[in-house]
Amino acid sequence: MKDPKEQKIVVLTELIDSEKNIILHGIKLAGIFQKELCLFYNFKKGKSNYLHVDEALSGYKAIIRKDIPNLPISTLILDGKLDKLVDRLADDYEAVLVLAPGSLYEKLAKAVRKSSIPFLFIDKKSDTILNYKKVTAPIDLRKENSDVSLWCSYFGRFNRSEIVVAVAKDKEKSNIRQITKNILNMKKLLEKFQVPHKIYKGTKNSFAIQYEALGIAKKNQSELFIMLGSSFVTPVDLLLGLPEEKVLKKCGNLPVMIINPRKDMYILCD
Repeated sequence: MKDPKEQKIVVLTELIDSEKNIILHGIKLAGIFQKELCLFYNFKKGKSNYLHVDEALSGYKAIIRKDIPNLPISTLILDGKLDKLVDRLADDYEAVLVLAPGSLYEKLAKAVRKSSIPFLFIDKKSDTILNYKKVTAPIDLRKENSDVSLWCSYFGRFNRSEIVVAVAKDKEKSNIRQITKNILNMKKLLEKFQVPHKIYKGTKNSFAIQYEALGIAKKNQSELFIMLGSSFVTPVDLLLGLPEEKVLKKCGNLPVMIINPRKDMYILCD
């Protein structure tokens, strides 16, 4: 990243009344991580009026700037399919996180699977603004869990969040070794930054631990769920539904961050 001050928390807007809550979540996270808030609209030629979109985003920006004058804020309008734009958001506009309504997951799924930055899905029907003080995450056998650990550490470092982890219980020795390595690395990272954390030994294997972790998150009244997306996607998976899709359908008003395990993630600069 070129300049830490340029990193952005991006909110995907639809220019509808019900997105107020998602923008407020964006403001909250921009404040937590000391990043710029970017109100983003995915423009579609023939379906949107550019001047209307620009005017609407400018109106949002003016209201936020009036209420929170010290918050860096920008607007962005890009034309094209979002799965083709996610790399531009990261590379050209320094995006580190994209917020979107959970109801749009199916439309955004392809973009999520191509993204080098996490997507955070928010229930736009909920009017509760969370403090992100308790974060729950499943840990399975995949090496890419290091990205989950990293984002957990960000919330712990910058928000003093408590991290709750559910660890998969696999039977194969090679899987057990990798899971043990994953959780030890996570524990080491959290302890390095003195992040409060709890680790639960799960009863489910790596293919089902996310559902057990979601149950723990709900029981413990967590305010954020962080998970890896699918590493492999087959036509059968798309037909039956991916684990992240099933989690989003069951999460209620719990925000869910999905990290793409297929690409190296951009890091959050201090």
